[in-house]
Amino acid sequence: MSFPATRLRRLRRTETLRALVRETSLSLDDVVMPLFACPGEGIVRPVAGLPGIAQRSVDEIVREAEQLVGAGVRAVLLFGVPETKDADGSGAWDEDGVVQRALHALRAAAPGLTLLTDVCLCEYTEHGHCGVLDGDTVANDETLELLARTAVSHVDAGADAVCPSDMMDGRVGAIRAALPDTPIVSYAAKYASAFYGPFREVAESTPAFGDRRGYQMDPANGREAVREARIDVDEGADVVMVKPALPYLDVIRRVREAVDVPVAAYNVSGEYAALKAAAERGWLDERAAVLESLTAIRRAGADVIVTYHAKEVARWLQG
Repeated sequence: MSFPATRLRRLRRTETLRALVRETSLSLDDVVMPLFACPGEGIVRPVAGLPGIAQRSVDEIVREAEQLVGAGVRAVLLFGVPETKDADGSGAWDEDGVVQRALHALRAAAPGLTLLTDVCLCEYTEHGHCGVLDGDTVANDETLELLARTAVSHVDAGADAVCPSDMMDGRVGAIRAALPDTPIVSYAAKYASAFYGPFREVAESTPAFGDRRGYQMDPANGREAVREARIDVDEGADVVMVKPALPYLDVIRRVREAVDVPVAAYNVSGEYAALKAAAERGWLDERAAVLESLTAIRRAGADVIVTYHAKEVARWLQG
């Protein structure tokens, strides 16, 4: 009886051998934790669809950030839930807005933490869309100046990088013209996905009418994502992001192969909620499933992962 000379199982025999030849790694350098700032003091408002995630007032954001830093998390992505909303989303660039106050507080309390901010108007507009309206249509070009104004206000308050997520054409160029020296992490391929439901609850950003399919990407398209990423790089993006992550691993790979800048992926709220729900029912091992999922996102080509699992991952990787 003959045996194959090539036996790939040889390097799988022990954990130390497997680790020695492991192709893809996951570390705390790779992950970013989303945080949601809201008005008030002493407020931690949990969200039913996102276990462990909450709206937090600025003082509680600082407390949470200090715990994240202590756990080894090195970067956060800030979203704002304003006290009031209007047609233009003017709270987004208010120098005393909730994100701006959170940035000032975090810069003082956690100077080593990298502060990224989501730049969009959907949380701040009374209609819930990502730009100003012309009738029932989002007005692309009229929105650009407001997005740039928002990004500038974030940097003035202490942001290390800004992350436009609105999917308006030309917004990276508009922000780059206003901020020549600031890193831009562009949501280059943001799909009109069914996996955003829990996020819209915590960010209070559900559209009052219609949907966002007129400006977010069609889930059926892959080549278009590459075009979006290349355009954003040409306009000055330093990092391009694919969102969601797990249903779009093929897109992450396509974008990784098409651009030379770092690629980020957003492991979105629906992905997080699905694993949490399955784990709570005992259907899977949460730690193993999360680490496998995030490793898959890295293996597909993502250099950076925005994930609600970041705090737990810090405990698991260092425990």
